[in-house]
Amino acid sequence: MKDKNTFADLKTREKKARQDVITDAAERVFAVKPFSKVSIRDIAREAGISHASIYRYFPDQQSLFVEAFIRGAREIVQFLADMIRNSEKGDIEKVSEAYLTYLIMNDQYFRMMTHFMLDGTLSAELIEKLNAAERQIFDQFDILFRKMKKREPVRPLSHAFFAALNGVLITFRNYPGRSKDAVRQHMLKIAKVIATKFLAE
Repeated sequence: MKDKNTFADLKTREKKARQDVITDAAERVFAVKPFSKVSIRDIAREAGISHASIYRYFPDQQSLFVEAFIRGAREIVQFLADMIRNSEKGDIEKVSEAYLTYLIMNDQYFRMMTHFMLDGTLSAELIEKLNAAERQIFDQFDILFRKMKKREPVRPLSHAFFAALNGVLITFRNYPGRSKDAVRQHMLKIAKVIATKFLAE
């Protein structure tokens, strides 16, 4: 027997599909333009709709930007979950290298993350959405540290690991006078140092 569908269900699915198209467009724009310079008009142009139409699906620019980040955070969490699950004892060096490499290759997510970390103008509802996305990353690092047989509570270790790796990106991603490959190699070398320190913890 087929599931019962109503026009309300159809309308909800159509709205979600349109939100996805707009969020896809936002991600494409973020990938090629500095996050702070992206406007709703840029995203509307990329999505092929009027900028006024976007506000039918997102109440404001920040809501759209947060939705794009949350989608990226889900990808990061899935990526970490797969890697940590397949690591028998928790290979922190491989995880630190993979996390940095993922954010280097998907720079728009890192730029969104740092923007929201520094932005004090978000509503309480949007802050909670961001915190929930961040907690999912911390949860994966908790699993990693438990596999490494670290003493409980492991959450402070997860916070420190997250902060250290993001700090590497903030400090060195625009290292002057070096090629992109040289910068990447330098960041991965620093990540290895960080991983070693956590191994000894």
